[in-house]
Amino acid sequence: MMSEQRYKLHWITAVIETLKAVKEAIFPLIVLIFANGWRKGGTGLWYVDYLSYIIFGVLIIFLLVSGIIKWIRFEYWFEDDELRIESGLFVKKKRYIPFDRIQSLDYTEGIFHRPFQLVKVKVETAGSSSLKKAEGELTAITKEAANRIEYEMQAAKKRKKEAVNGVNELETKEIMDAMPVEEVIDEVIPSKKIFSMTNKDLLLLATTSGGIGVILSGVAIFLSQFGDILPYEWMFEEISAFIKFGILIVGIVVFLALLFVWLLSVGMTYLSHYGFTVSLEKEDIVITRGLLEKKRVTVPLKRVQSVSVNENPLRQLFGYANVVLHSAGGGVGDSSKINLFPLVKKNRLKEPLQEIFPELNLEEPNYKLTSRGRHFYYRIDFVWMLPVIGALSYFFFPYGLFSLAIIPIIIGMGLWQHRSAAIGLDGQQLTMRYRGIGLHTAYMMKKRIQSMEMRQSYFHKRKGVATIVTNVKSGIGVHHATVQHMEVEEAERLYDWYGGNKKAVDRQADKNVGERLED
Repeated sequence: MMSEQRYKLHWITAVIETLKAVKEAIFPLIVLIFANGWRKGGTGLWYVDYLSYIIFGVLIIFLLVSGIIKWIRFEYWFEDDELRIESGLFVKKKRYIPFDRIQSLDYTEGIFHRPFQLVKVKVETAGSSSLKKAEGELTAITKEAANRIEYEMQAAKKRKKEAVNGVNELETKEIMDAMPVEEVIDEVIPSKKIFSMTNKDLLLLATTSGGIGVILSGVAIFLSQFGDILPYEWMFEEISAFIKFGILIVGIVVFLALLFVWLLSVGMTYLSHYGFTVSLEKEDIVITRGLLEKKRVTVPLKRVQSVSVNENPLRQLFGYANVVLHSAGGGVGDSSKINLFPLVKKNRLKEPLQEIFPELNLEEPNYKLTSRGRHFYYRIDFVWMLPVIGALSYFFFPYGLFSLAIIPIIIGMGLWQHRSAAIGLDGQQLTMRYRGIGLHTAYMMKKRIQSMEMRQSYFHKRKGVATIVTNVKSGIGVHHATVQHMEVEEAERLYDWYGGNKKAVDRQADKNVGERLED
């Protein structure tokens, strides 16, 4: 079955690819812009004095030409139930993606897409990796072209399914080709809205997010990149002169700067999560979000390995939580860790989550830790805490004695972690609740758990306690759920449930044989 037509991307692709290349080369471009401004004097030769500007212009032209070539030389088509992509000028790259291997088609509408009614399509397969690009990416195509890809994929999968069931493949193809694209898609993928965020939820999410940390870390990276060329001496003189205005003025300026960064992070979070909606389309979860850049991410249900409900202390105080999915087989959309509900009231969490995962038991875990392992939650911290307190007290006496306040803080944190830990077993499901600073509740089905470890130190054995660590796939890595310092009998019960303790299983088998013989 040969392709009837080869398709090109929209011309705006050249602009997008150029801007993407400029973004990746932003650091050297900034250096070139400011290099002449920091030079003192001149050589009298214009091409030497303005060398950095000349290099900058040549580089921009090169990036523009590169973007145009990428657009001209890129084409895709459908052949033998595959999406085929060809690109490259001097080195031609060909990629053939079977439709039955495609897990999801993720759509993004950026500020350059919307005026032309375009979308960017990312093709995710089971072999996609969160550390690599998507299996295939179409930078800018019309929505009708995106629907065509969806149609070809659904039609190919249906033909394969019908062929497996013994239906004539040619007859199935003729029926599918005779149906309109919209009818095929609607027939195969019915959609049901499950969850959406209100403006109130969006504002609360934005104001309690950690976006300010991302901005400050970006500034730190920028400064580290230009540490050798920034005029620190001049900056130090200016700051010293500014400090002379007084502590109050400096404090006000620092406060306003931090307020500006915080407001910037609030705005970025609000815009990126605007219109956040979760829908269920047959065997897929579909997440749409964004105002300036609208994204549509598809998460196949069969790739979800665990569901985690996370509560940081601030949000927990107001009764809010965050629900995260860990997905196997590589990155889905932005990451293998998917924010299913970025912010949701804890008492309204059960209904939408149960609708997506009806097999999950979302009740609180019923087994809480006893006092046997309580002191392990804070005792180990004294290993590093006492030397630090001793050094501070000695070298900064008497003010160093204030470091003694660390002791009740550490003990209080340990008691809080011990009180929060819990375990729940319900048939084939394991629920683990544990706390670092935030509270985490992980719901895992036995068939999804990759491995389980029971750890015991020498001191654990003396007190009869152990730590259980469960591992589930998350992208190409592993997500760990850990409950520490529980009673060893409970740890062995969990280990036996998972099938790790062969001796216990053998003992139970021998007991069953003996009971049958007695009968």
